[in-house]
Amino acid sequence: MFEPRPHPLIETFARERCSAILRTPHARAVVPAMQAAVDGGFRIVEFTLTCPSAFQAITRFARERELVVGAGTVLSTHDAERAIDAGARFIVSPVMDPDVIRWCAARDVLVIPGCFTPTEMLAAHVHGAPIVKLFPGPADGPSYVRACRGPLPFLRLFPTSGVTEDNVAAYFAAGSFGVGWVGPLFVEDDLAQDRFDAVRARAERMVRISRAARAS
Repeated sequence: MFEPRPHPLIETFARERCSAILRTPHARAVVPAMQAAVDGGFRIVEFTLTCPSAFQAITRFARERELVVGAGTVLSTHDAERAIDAGARFIVSPVMDPDVIRWCAARDVLVIPGCFTPTEMLAAHVHGAPIVKLFPGPADGPSYVRACRGPLPFLRLFPTSGVTEDNVAAYFAAGSFGVGWVGPLFVEDDLAQDRFDAVRARAERMVRISRAARAS
């Protein structure tokens, strides 16, 4: 079976096993919301390109040496190039686009495409994606991860949508390589009301339970 070329960031993802993924329409919340997640302990952070001034935020956080900053909702090689120029070190997409995967692989950029079916997952792996994002989240995500990894145990599956504090342990027990925290971390009402202390408190808790689930 083809194995994508090892990427140096895999070790970081394997150690951290969780990322903070920000998607918000509130321009004033972009920087303080992600800063709250970082203050809470996240070291892998992702700005979706649907966020206002996403490229500027990527550049700002990429200056922090302890952080690994990525771009999400990347739908073209043009977006991928802009994100890398802004300082992103990994690229995430909600879909399995072979052109984006090959573009990133050729430049030694870690790419995490979104896949739902085993066919898409295997295709992403063959095209050069070392990590595969499970998207969208199925109703019983942990069982789905376990079922997919049965015949495809070499896949590094990284669920995002549907991950909650109640099911994260089950996701890791099912064999997930890591998890991405999206809506449960960045609660829309808190971002709209500038309640960033609440984001930090959740971040501390989510990092802690992710590490505990991984360890067990």
